[in-house]
Amino acid sequence: MPTRRTVVSTLARAAAVAALPHSPAAMAAFAPARPQLLIFDVNETLLDLSKLQQAVNQEFRSAFAFQQWFALLLQYSLVDTVTGHYHDFPAIGAAGFDMLAQALGQSARPAARKQELLRLLAELPPHPDVIPGLTALQHAGFRMVTLTNSPGPTLQQQMAYAQLTPFFEQLLSIDPQKHYKPHPDTYTAACRQLRVAPADTMLLAAHGWDVAGARHAGLQAAFIARPGQAQYPLAPVPSLVGPTLEAVAKQLLG
Repeated sequence: MPTRRTVVSTLARAAAVAALPHSPAAMAAFAPARPQLLIFDVNETLLDLSKLQQAVNQEFRSAFAFQQWFALLLQYSLVDTVTGHYHDFPAIGAAGFDMLAQALGQSARPAARKQELLRLLAELPPHPDVIPGLTALQHAGFRMVTLTNSPGPTLQQQMAYAQLTPFFEQLLSIDPQKHYKPHPDTYTAACRQLRVAPADTMLLAAHGWDVAGARHAGLQAAFIARPGQAQYPLAPVPSLVGPTLEAVAKQLLG
């Protein structure tokens, strides 16, 4: 049974929290205990998509072609998940190129050309802050895995090309669940596989939708604020926020 002192202490602590400004920065200051497992998104979070962006923009003669195509890729992966169907990311990506061409009033690209563009997904360098950030976290003893919407073979190629494989205990894809992030099953299945509770696991991602999915699944989350990315204001706030992986790593290391 709680004592009067315990009740008073709890009320005082709640009042102190309630008095703080309700902003992501303020809430991030109340980060939970050190996570036992770090789960990393891959595309845009770890890997720089600039080469693919330039190729898609040039192919479709539009400065916004890549942005439109990537939005279609995410949108229709969610359509598959919600409707109980599954096509892998390259298949949806190829369909997205057809939809993009139609939206821009252009002819559909041959299958071979679409595959050439999609192969660039496996030939992307890491952002400059990624290897220093991963090195610091690895030296600090964190368990680290990936979790990506890319299929397993593509993920293996991506990590090998970027020379990031040695940093990770496992390279996980959503392929086994056949549900795309941000479906809660994608995050909780990874936690079960690694035998770590969601509350003791942190997702690190550069996408507001990914952070929202992880937080709703009970995980901690860190938002890496890459240029052009934004948090989802209606989702629970992330535990940590930083402009780069190095900045987030410094917060994790305290």
